[in-house]
Parts: sequence; structure tokens; C-alpha cells
Amino acid sequence: MDFLGLISPLFVLLAIGGTLVGIIFGAIPGMTATMAVAICLPLTYSLGLENGLALLLGLYVGGISGGLVPAILLGIPGTPSSITTCFDGYPMAQRGEGEKALRIGIFASLVGGLISLAALYFFAPALADFAIRFSYVEKFLIILFALTVMAALSSNMLLGIFSGFLGIFVSLIGVYDVTDGGNGHFRLIPPGTDYWLEGGFSLLPVLIALFGLTAILEEAEKGMPKGMSLKQIEVGAHSRFSFSVFKGQVLNLIRSSGIGTFVGILPGVGGSAASILSYTAAKTTSKHPERFGKGEPAGVIASEAGNNGLTGGALVPLLSLGIPGDSTTALLIGAFALQGIQVGPLFIGNNGDTWNAMIVAMIIANLAMFVMMYFAIRWFAMVVAVPKHILYPVILMMCVIGAYTINYGIMFDVWTLLIFGVFGWLATKLRLEVAPFIIGFILGPSAEIYFVKSLESFGDLTIFFTKSWIAVILWVLIIGSVALSIVMARNNRATAAAAG
Repeated sequence: MDFLGLISPLFVLLAIGGTLVGIIFGAIPGMTATMAVAICLPLTYSLGLENGLALLLGLYVGGISGGLVPAILLGIPGTPSSITTCFDGYPMAQRGEGEKALRIGIFASLVGGLISLAALYFFAPALADFAIRFSYVEKFLIILFALTVMAALSSNMLLGIFSGFLGIFVSLIGVYDVTDGGNGHFRLIPPGTDYWLEGGFSLLPVLIALFGLTAILEEAEKGMPKGMSLKQIEVGAHSRFSFSVFKGQVLNLIRSSGIGTFVGILPGVGGSAASILSYTAAKTTSKHPERFGKGEPAGVIASEAGNNGLTGGALVPLLSLGIPGDSTTALLIGAFALQGIQVGPLFIGNNGDTWNAMIVAMIIANLAMFVMMYFAIRWFAMVVAVPKHILYPVILMMCVIGAYTINYGIMFDVWTLLIFGVFGWLATKLRLEVAPFIIGFILGPSAEIYFVKSLESFGDLTIFFTKSWIAVILWVLIIGSVALSIVMARNNRATAAAAG
């Protein structure tokens, strides 16, 4: 399909509307792009795949970008990926340069988004073509590598590994299907729940619970604060913005966007790591590192280019390997599942229209984000004044309706929503990692199939080590990620002990 043939009025409207709603979600502290996508996911079934993806990708881009509004004006990151934007954006706002800081962040977000989109367009098809040659062995090792990378980059490696394998364990609840190499028997099912758990827990209610209901429960525990007054969020009107601020910052823009894109390609790492690494690189290479944290525009540029560079990068492993790059792209698997399409090495070649639609939707979303936020930033700044005690009941209702209707009115899906919403809330208290859990939950069935089919085909566990040079490289990467995590953990303990 020609690119221009994709641009129907409805497609463009959904991409722009999704971006607008995403910005609003991102601008309200405690709400994220992931929550926006989770809540709107059930709507995509009636829209069709291309139009549904236009909506979700708009929410994704807008949600990541919108987090800079409270980060700069209030010193509160709207999304986890905006945390480093607070370091220099908020000091700028305190000295009356709020509007200037916002516009700097918006332009950096646009550059980061477009560079990551270029990486997606050129790298994903090449990686998919290479991945087509993978056997069941390489596919299993790719999933194992994804889980170890997420665990290695978790705050605690052992808890990250445990969370990932717990997700796999929960995903295996149900009938062990004969087509998957099983015997058709029930497994991991408590007595009396055969009827409900024959097919296991449904993916989409689990996703909505962990990224929607859990956030509401966490906010409810803290207490629902009143919305900020308009006086508190007033933008520094007397500050002036000029593109001359980017003079000498081109390398910072490109480097930060590249870091964000690379971090996005790593499965399950997330936007907060992208922004922190970009900010650290900018500070380390700056001629005036002492200015960072005191209102340095280069810090805002690095943070926002880095976290928006994540958007395209996170789609690379999703579309080429079938492995989500972050929690939000994990939700996109739900959109494909609703339409009966499986992502992986064959996706781009077999679904050229959908691939082109995603690229067009990302372009529209990034441009719409820039235009809306650059010229209407004063209005978006008022979003943080919305009282949460009004907002969250509406979101809760949408979560319940979405979980109930997504599989044509199954009440057990609402119970699934409640079960995993409470689980997600408890997981944070037990220091479990939700991202590895959900990626493990998504990839668990595939990992099992690839493992069983590998043994059926070759009949020996040694095949996982000797199948091909690709398998050897993957084992080196797996061991390297675990070793790097151990070294980092020891260094952190040594640093903490020295500081203590």
C-alpha cells in the first residue's frame, strides 16, 4: 500500500486524538503512557488494526512527551521517564524560565522521536530478515536473553530474575495443549477452577490490571490530593525562547536520541533508564558539568531526547523478534492479539500495510505532539490542576468495562483484573519487578513451545549450546548480562558502604 493511501481522515484523527489524550495522561502526575494505552486498548477491536494502532501509537508518543509538563513546572515527573527532566527543568521554572524550558523539552522530544523512528524503519526489517533464519533453539535463547537483560537492569537482579520466571509460571496455567507438545491435561490449576482457568489468565485483563488498576490502588493508598492551583502551575510568561539555545547542542541531541533508541531496543529496560543514561552522558561530556542540576538547558535536552528516543527503539524487538521493548509495547501485543495477528520475524514481510501504517502513525503523532505542545503549552499546563478524586473513579470504571468486554462479556476477566491489580500493588511492597513479570507472562508460552520443539527436533539438551554460532553468541550475551549485573551490584554496595 502506498504511504499516502493510509492517510484517511479517520486514521489521522485517531493518531492526533491519541496524541492529545496521551499528552494529558502524561501531564498528570501518577498517570503514564502505559496506563493510557491499557485503558484504551479495548477500543481498538472495533477500529480495526491500522486505525487501532494509530490511536495507541499516538497515546504512546503523547504520553511519553507529556511527562515534561509537571516535571518542569512542579518538579514532579509526570512519567518515570521524565525524572531527569526535573533536575534542570524545575530550577529553570523557579527562576521564571518555565515556558522556555518547556519549549526546549518539546523540541528535543520531537528530534528524539524522529531519530528513533528512522532507526525503527531501517533496523527492524533487517533484524527481522536475519531472525527468520532462527530455529526453535535460537528463538528460545532470544527469550532467555530478554529475561536476563531485564533482570540485570532491575534494581535487584535476583528479584528481577524471580519476577520474570514467576511471570512465566503464571502464564503456563491452563491446559497443556497437544499442539504445543503437551498431553492435553490441566496443570497448575487449583481444584474447582477448571472451568475458569482452562485457557489460563487472559492477557489483556492482566495488562490492564497491572498498568491501570495497580496505579489507582497505589495513589489511593497515598491519599487523593487536591489538584494544584493554577497559580502554582503558572508558566513563566516573561521568559523568551529562541532556537539559538540549541547552538552547540546538536551532538547532545543526536547522542541522547541514539542512547534512548538503543535502550529502547533492549527488552524491558524502560524510559527512565534511557533518560538517566542520556543525562549522565551529557553531564560527563559537558564543558560545564557544574551547571547541571541548577537549570542547565542541556540537561533538559538530553533527558527529553533520550526518553522520546525510546518510542521507536522499543518497537524494533517487538516487530522483528516478537519481544516487547518496554511495558507499553507489551500492551501493543494485545492490540495485535485482538486482530488475530502474531508479531515476530515474519510480521513485517507478511503485513506490509500494517507496517507502513505504523510508520505513518508515528510520524503524524510526533508532528502532532510538537505542534500541539509548542503552541498550546499554556493550556496543557493546566491539566495538572485536575483533581484526582474526580479522575480516578472514571479510569477505574473504564478498566472494569474494558476487562469485561474485551472477550465478549466474561465476568472472570473482571476478577482477573482485581486479582492482578492487587498483585501489582503488593508486588511493589515485596520489591518484585512488574516489568520482568509481565514480559515473562507474555513470553512464557512461546518459551515453552520453543523449548519443547527443540527437544522434539534434536532430542538432546546439548543442542542449546552447540546448534549454531548464533546460539553461542546468545549464550555469551546471556552470561555477560548476568556478570555485568553482579559487578554493578557489588560496585553499588561498595559505594553505599563508603558513603555510610
